[in-house]
Amino acid sequence: MLVFAGLALPALGALAQKGADNPAGIYSCVDASGRTLTSDRPIAACADREQRELSPSGGTRRIVEPTWTAEELAVREAKKREAQQAALRAQEERRRERALLVRYPNAEVHDRERKDALAQIDVVLQAARNRLVELAESRRQIDGEMEFYVKDPSKAPASLRRQVEDNDQAVAVQNRFIREQEDEKRRVNARFDEERVRLIKLWAQK
Repeated sequence: MLVFAGLALPALGALAQKGADNPAGIYSCVDASGRTLTSDRPIAACADREQRELSPSGGTRRIVEPTWTAEELAVREAKKREAQQAALRAQEERRRERALLVRYPNAEVHDRERKDALAQIDVVLQAARNRLVELAESRRQIDGEMEFYVKDPSKAPASLRRQVEDNDQAVAVQNRFIREQEDEKRRVNARFDEERVRLIKLWAQK
């Protein structure tokens, strides 16, 4: 195998002439020491790096990829997958940003939708609180009847004791529902706050 160190491309004339009898072409690379090597076949010293196969005229015919070990190939493939996933995430993020701008072209629209979303939750919350008022009134009536059995509640009729239990359960359900709706209001506000930070940047780029 003929290997030439430090041979620049313009000096390939002699090898170009040889290329007429060498259809495989001429190989060129820069080794780990920074030397330019040229040969009439793939260069072993550049097995770990990219090589160029040159045509007899000195043009690049093709790029010869490095010869990877199994471990190096696994790392290379992992990096490739990671880069592809990052590109997909970036593409998805751009799609979301475009959708966000279409939905909220300005601050007024964003503020209005936040207000509407919170107002819907407030309607539901008010209904639940109204129900608690009704249950409290029912409980006062039940407690009035239970006064006759204050010394021994176990002597109260089963139907009356059941009303007490049902009232307690209904109150617990409404209180739990109110807490859930208040949590939902916080989530809605947090979502709109997060969107606003992103939108301020997007609006500035328009």
